Amino acid sequence: QVQLVESGGGLVQPGGSLRLSCAASGSIFSITTMAWYRQAPGNQRELVAIITSGGLTNYADTVKGRFTISRGNDKNTVYLQMNSLKPEDTAVYYCNVNLYVTILQRRDFWGQGTQVTVSS
Repeated sequence: QVQLVESGGGLVQPGGSLRLSCAASGSIFSITTMAWYRQAPGNQRELVAIITSGGLTNYADTVKGRFTISRGNDKNTVYLQMNSLKPEDTAVYYCNVNLYVTILQRRDFWGQGTQVTVSS
């Protein structure tokens, strides 16, 4: 089995910064993509940022230029650096990892979610 452990959420003032981390461990053959999603109350879960095994990245238009997704040197950890935070960034942030657990079995895994609140 695969476990994802998230950390780094919290309360921050508008204009502030936070860094989220997500570490994947367990039966990992290879990782294809790592991503961050978020879900605000009453809204659907939305993709915030994604990074491929080759290092390609893509961002939601609402966070471009403010958020940066990256992977750790171990390639099993993904980070989301969030700068210039706005109240509308308030949400539960979820880590998502798409990976092969064996050479043939590809699956999606989700973290437990971490609350980010942007408020003065």
